[in-house]
Order: sequence, then C-alpha cells, then structure tokens
Amino acid sequence: MKLPIAIDLNGKVAVVTGAGGVLCSQMAHALAASGAKVALLDLNEEAAQAQADKICAEGYVAKGYAANVLDKESLKTAHNRILAELGTCDILINGAGGNNPRATTDKEYYEAGDIDADTKSFFDLEQAGVEFVFNLNFIGTLLPTQEFARDMVEKGGNIINISSMNAYTPLTKIPAYSGAKAAISNFTQWLAVHFAGTGIRVNAIAPGFFVTNQNEKLLYNEDGTPTARTNKIIAATPMKRFGRTEELLGSILFLLSEEAAGFITGVCIPIDGGFSAYSGV
Repeated sequence: MKLPIAIDLNGKVAVVTGAGGVLCSQMAHALAASGAKVALLDLNEEAAQAQADKICAEGYVAKGYAANVLDKESLKTAHNRILAELGTCDILINGAGGNNPRATTDKEYYEAGDIDADTKSFFDLEQAGVEFVFNLNFIGTLLPTQEFARDMVEKGGNIINISSMNAYTPLTKIPAYSGAKAAISNFTQWLAVHFAGTGIRVNAIAPGFFVTNQNEKLLYNEDGTPTARTNKIIAATPMKRFGRTEELLGSILFLLSEEAAGFITGVCIPIDGGFSAYSGV
C-alpha cells in the first residue's frame, strides 16, 4: 500500500471499529502499513477478518474481531481477546456509524398535505429508527472509547472520531444522522479536554462525500447514472467530484503523528473538496 505520509507506528496497537466497511478498512490498512498491529472490529466478524486477511497477505499484522459498538459486554470480550493476542490499545479509530431508512424523510421539504399523504414526512419518523441512528453514531463512539481508552490513561494514546459534513450544516432528509454527527464533533472536543492531562489526544475528521456500500444506492441509479441527490452534491462541491477513499488517509496519519501533530487535540478536519466552504453562490 502506498502511503501519503510516512509515520512510524511500530510497537503500537490500533483498534478500528466499523472496519469491515470500505472507508475504515482502508484506514486499518494504512495503520498496518505504518507498522501498527491492527484489530479490525465489526458487527460482521467475517467482513472484518476478510479485510484483515488482505492486510496480512501484504506482510502486516492484523486480526478481525466481532464487536457490537452498542454492547458493552461485546466490546469487553473483543478487548480481552485483543489484549491477549496483540497487546494494549494505543490508537482507537471510532469508525462505526451510519444512517437508517427509518430515520429518513422521503422529501427534502414539507409540503401541504404530507402529514396525511402516502409519504414518510417528519411526522412519520419512527422513534426507534431515530434512536438507532443516534445511538449507532454517538453511543457507538462513546462505548468503545470507554472500553479502549482504559489502556491509554497511563501511557497516552490517540483517539480519532469520524464526524461528517452534517455536523457543520445538516443535510436534508436525515435529521438523526445529522444530529448524531454534530454530537460527535462536540464529544471530540469534550474528550480532548477531559483527557488532556493523560497524554491522550482526541481529534476527528469530517468526510465530505465518498461512495460506500451504505450510500451507493442513494448516489447512483441501477443503470449507473447519478441520482438527483448526486447532482446536487457535486454542484455544491467546488472540486466537482466525490472523494476517493485514500484521500482520508493523509489526515488520519497526520493526526496520529506525534512529531507532526503532537500539540493538536480537539480539532475536526473537513475532507470535503470544499463543500463546507461553498455558500452556493
């Protein structure tokens, strides 16, 4: 794997949640290529192990683990296995998250009659769906941090959370996801202050629009043509394209470098092709 930044993570143990997915598996790969022993956590252990196998095939150290970021006992079980097989955690990337159709409106704007129409309006959002999305993103960051930061409080370490463009300005249709990501940015700052005296640095990245398994059907029609939502995203992105997965890695590695970022904590870096800077005019 070609890395955008060379840093030395030899002797470090990195834990990545949501590591069976497109973006976080690449983050795990970059950490391993930098010398870390990487634990890939995912609700789907097979997906995590498949990504770990790809990393190991290149001569690095990685192992997949089943873990539910909303279940303390599940995280504790994974942690105990990691302690026995890899060692104590030095780096935590809280990558697990996502949206759910139950917390998504059909339309961007409320129109007269929607409250009684055959459409999912704001008034039809399911409480359980909203709670699931908020919990997956926020509680799914809090609980892994509670579990794995225990290893860091006596020796220091690094935590990187995954925020979103939604944290700056909420996207239409997805209020729960937007609110949860805003909470992640705020929580990142809170953690950075809370752990400042321990040597733990806590930062976040805020990706713009990247194509993943979760959002591909929202961005492209079955025939491969872009959806209306894709056209709006590209129109609002000054660089006029989606991000490439590898374009997240430079910021991740930079934030993990004690030499380059040792005095940086509590920040959230947008990686968005200018989306957050563009007013629309």
